[in-house]
Amino acid sequence: MKLRLKCGSLIILLSIMTLTGCQSFHFANDNWQGKDKAQHFLFSMAASAGANAYADHQNYGHREGLLIGLSFSISLGATKELYDSRPKGTGWSWHDFAYDIAGAAAGSLFYQQLK
Repeated sequence: MKLRLKCGSLIILLSIMTLTGCQSFHFANDNWQGKDKAQHFLFSMAASAGANAYADHQNYGHREGLLIGLSFSISLGATKELYDSRPKGTGWSWHDFAYDIAGAAAGSLFYQQLK
């Protein structure tokens, strides 16, 4: 339950920042085939699989392991994009974040299939 609350809080925070148009928050002007997209996908995949493995070793169940892996990896991706959105950064990239989410899902599913 606490994990769902944290994910919900993150979504609300990002929504507020996006909708209010914070002065220090800006967006990147990139495309879907940028050179860093594979890095976003692979890092998120590894982070998610690693968090799944950690949850498994802590004797969490299948569902909890998936949630922990996804939440950890997506939180890292969101944090990276928030860092990029600072005034001197490259800007928030929804494309990068989409690759982060896809990589997190792939990593969690890959780990669960290997178990």
